[in-house]
Amino acid sequence: MLDFTIPQLLLVEPETILADLTAFRLELLGYGIETVSEGGEAQDLLRRKQFDLMIVDTKLPEGDGIEWLTELRLETKPETLPVLMFSLDPSLETVRRAFLAGAQDYLVTPFDPTVLESKVQVLLNGSESPVGA
Repeated sequence: MLDFTIPQLLLVEPETILADLTAFRLELLGYGIETVSEGGEAQDLLRRKQFDLMIVDTKLPEGDGIEWLTELRLETKPETLPVLMFSLDPSLETVRRAFLAGAQDYLVTPFDPTVLESKVQVLLNGSESPVGA
């Protein structure tokens, strides 16, 4: 008997090329993925559908993705929706802010697709301490 329950991911990424490449890679790995370009769209989807993981960029059209995540965490707890934060910014301060806002992991873009795969697998398996990435 086949298992039709595949992890559902929500990608909040305003950069079209990055969103398309990320979604394509994750679909190839067998994940279900929905992509939106702004936080408001993501919140609407989160009210209607359950996701196993959310990927959010630090830069959203309506402002700072980290601040948006901080507000979202008032409604959605890390145990029910792990978050991987995307960013062009590798600074320790931005990484720290992302974790304080409720992200479980951080990935600097552009990224190695195998690192993305590894981080997604770790977060979906419930571990908050990625190894080697």
